[in-house]
Amino acid sequence: MTIGGGPRGPAVLVIEPMGNAGRFLVEAAGRLGVRLYAATHKDVHDGYPEWLRSALAGVCATDLTDAPGALRDMEVFCRRHAVSGIAACFELFTPLAALLAERVGLPGNDPLLAHAARNKILMGEVFAAAGIPAPRWTVVHDAAEARRVARSTGLGLPLVVKPAEQGGSWGVSVVDEPDRLPHAVGEAQRFTHAHPHGLRLDTRALVQEYIPGDEFSCETVVADGVAYPLPVVRKDTTEGRYRIETGHTCPSGLAAPLARKVQHIAARAALAVGVRNGIAHTEVKIPRDTQTPYVIETGARLPGDNLCEVVEAATGVSEAVAYLQAVLGRVPDTVASRADAATIRFLLPERGGVLRQVSVPEVPGTHSELHLRPGDTVPEPADSSCRVGHVVARAETVDLASELAGRVAARSRVEVG
Repeated sequence: MTIGGGPRGPAVLVIEPMGNAGRFLVEAAGRLGVRLYAATHKDVHDGYPEWLRSALAGVCATDLTDAPGALRDMEVFCRRHAVSGIAACFELFTPLAALLAERVGLPGNDPLLAHAARNKILMGEVFAAAGIPAPRWTVVHDAAEARRVARSTGLGLPLVVKPAEQGGSWGVSVVDEPDRLPHAVGEAQRFTHAHPHGLRLDTRALVQEYIPGDEFSCETVVADGVAYPLPVVRKDTTEGRYRIETGHTCPSGLAAPLARKVQHIAARAALAVGVRNGIAHTEVKIPRDTQTPYVIETGARLPGDNLCEVVEAATGVSEAVAYLQAVLGRVPDTVASRADAATIRFLLPERGGVLRQVSVPEVPGTHSELHLRPGDTVPEPADSSCRVGHVVARAETVDLASELAGRVAARSRVEVG
């Protein structure tokens, strides 16, 4: 895959394009005639797939965990290559992207607020200051403190325990008995550094009020401080201790007035964490029998889980194109060009082990992709890393798309030994 912009096209530096959203940024850059550069560690770049390597116009090799040094290296690189926009694909580097944009005088997010999009403790504080409906929460440093919190805060049960800094549902669990809190806090605190860069993480844990109800997500593109809402997507998860996302569907099925409420609160959350020229992925829950969306968290990045593909299949809107337009200082294209439906369903194992066999049937209107191959180790189903593959379906209605994806998922075979 190559970028079609040629030497005269505008240039965007992406701080770590590795990850699910990177492929969509590459495709968007090709559509816009943008030269795409990457800032990453040399050893991480050595592991890039060929499609990503060949798509890049160049690489700024630096140590992204050393913010002062990385900023110096990236500033020199940006000026040498006439970079016109700064983007981040890896959530934990979004504050670094904001600092770099300010340093080189390009459109970017507020560097004073940018850490609130990475750290859930700071996020909770800015949500409270902005009056954004969100679960009540407190911070704990160890299991003993968690026990005291359970007795004294009035947060009730069940409780959600999560790391201050992490993604992909890693370290997140739902606790329905106080005796299980110590183990949950230990799971949340086991992440001291982020793979594969070695970035040090805040190891505090959040103990959060559990909000019952349906789950949704919504992206917001912000250009020069103006928020442009994108479609609301319904999210499905497993039940029990670990809530792994099993699928997403667009459109969400919400009535139009409630969908607009979700878009509005998502935009408020994006602005609260300092998104000024970029995109935010916001997750919300709506308690049963209410019309009030509660913001669970937001990140200043493109969504994962192939949500870019799902939204574009349903609406024609490329979230990655809109993101690049925003960081280049342009008005983003966010108007839907069609009104179809799309859904993604993830193939999950019943347990961890070694993947012996996986088969996914071909059904018209669907396509599938495997994340793991026979012989690979399958993690225990505790977070999104256990997914074996996924299927995407597109149809005229939500019911038809869901039926297609469900049919493929039901006929798929995942054997773990």
